[in-house]
Amino acid sequence: MGSLLLLFSAGLAAQQADGERVSALLRNVCVNGVQLHYMESGSGIPVVLIHGGLGDYREWNSQIGRISNHYRVIAYSRRYNYPNDNADILPDHSAIVEARDFAALLDTLKLERVHVVGYSYGALTALFFATEHPERVRSLTLAEPPILGWLPEIPGGKAELDKFMETMWTPAAKAFRRDDPETALRITCDYFAGKGSYDQVPAEFRQSLVDNIREWKALTTSRDAFPMLSRDSVRNLKLPILLLTGEKTLAPLRMINNALTHLLPNAEQVTIPGATHDMWIEDPERCGQATANFLTKH
Repeated sequence: MGSLLLLFSAGLAAQQADGERVSALLRNVCVNGVQLHYMESGSGIPVVLIHGGLGDYREWNSQIGRISNHYRVIAYSRRYNYPNDNADILPDHSAIVEARDFAALLDTLKLERVHVVGYSYGALTALFFATEHPERVRSLTLAEPPILGWLPEIPGGKAELDKFMETMWTPAAKAFRRDDPETALRITCDYFAGKGSYDQVPAEFRQSLVDNIREWKALTTSRDAFPMLSRDSVRNLKLPILLLTGEKTLAPLRMINNALTHLLPNAEQVTIPGATHDMWIEDPERCGQATANFLTKH
C-alpha cells in the first residue's frame, strides 16, 4: 500500500506541474445542453484523450507534451467532471450518454476523424463511440474498459461481478443516496487500492477525487451505468486498436481484456509490468510511450 500511495503522490505532482504550464489553454464549449472543458495543445492530426472515472482532463497532463510534439492533442473533462458545473444528474447516465457528448464535442470543434485514447470509463465511452461512428476513428487505444455486461458469460466472471457490485458499487450508491459522499469514496478506495487507503492518500490526491465526486454519484446511482455493448459490434471494428492492461489489474478487468483480445485478434497488446488498473498514474512513462509508438504507426 505504501508504494501505491507514493505513486499517487508522484503522479499527481507531475500532473500539477505540467498543468501549470498548459492551464492557459483550457477552454470550454456547450454541447447537448452541458458544458465541457477541454485543453488543447500542438497541431496536426487530432488525438483526443478521454479520462477515467473520478478523473478529469488533468489526468493527461503528463502525456500532453509527449503527444503534442507530433499531433493536435485535446484532453477534455466528461460532463460531470472537474471543472464542469452541470447541475442536473441524469437518472440513466451511462457511457452511451458520454459517447454522444464526445460526438457533439467533435462536431463543435469540426473534427471529422481522430485518434482516440480512452482509459477505464473513458475507454468504455470510446468503444461506444467507435462502434457507432467507426468512420470517425483513425485508431483506438483502450486501457481496460469496464464492459461489465460481458462478465456473466465469462467463466468465473459472474462471481467477480457480484463481488464488485456487493462490496463497492451498491454500497457507494447507498452512501450517495443518504448524502454521505465521503463514505462513498472510502468504499471505492477500499475496493481499488486496499482497506483504509482513503485515509492514507495524500491530501492533494484526495482533493482530486472530491473534485470529481459528482461523476461518481451519477454513475453509481444510475439505472444503467454499464449498458450492454454488443460483442458483434466490437468484433466488426476494422480499426487499428491498441489494448493496454496492467499486469496486476483487478480480476474482472483482466477477464474483460482477455475477451477483447479474442474478439480483436489483430489488435496490438501491451501489458504494463507491475501495474494495476491505475497504470497511467503508476507508470506514465511506459503507458505514454506505448501509446505514442502505436500512434506513429497509424
